[in-house]
Amino acid sequence: MTDHLSIAIAQINPTVGDLSGNLKRIRSTAAKAAESGADLVIFGELVVSGYSPEDLVLKPAFQEAVECSVLDLAGETKDGNPGLLIGAPWRIDGVLHNAAIMLDDGEISAVRLKHQLPNYGVFDEKRVFQSGPLPGPISFRGIRLGVMICED
Repeated sequence: MTDHLSIAIAQINPTVGDLSGNLKRIRSTAAKAAESGADLVIFGELVVSGYSPEDLVLKPAFQEAVECSVLDLAGETKDGNPGLLIGAPWRIDGVLHNAAIMLDDGEISAVRLKHQLPNYGVFDEKRVFQSGPLPGPISFRGIRLGVMICED
């Protein structure tokens, strides 16, 4: 277990549907955080797809492209690179969720699903996502982290 953890908080401006552009921003921000000695870089809700993806997220081809993008990012967390906590639409057993995904050591090490789906004003999440269980902590390099999404 480590006795300290350096965390970089990354608030970037992803564009809905621009997976390659969003990944470029994520990679650039992660590289800068690595230069600063960060162990973990935390990104915002649905950073991979952009928020709010609305009906785009219902297209199976888009869901597959997001999943491939996340797996590519996971592979880049090897060899001492910082871990990444990213937000993305994520399918589990064919059910679509709004997820926080921990990428570390070249793989997906944890997934937490948004529990409280807002459905007022500009929010329409109950129509496109399924609610997940109450999230428990994520273990990251020997430290337990509480990870919540939006209103959780």
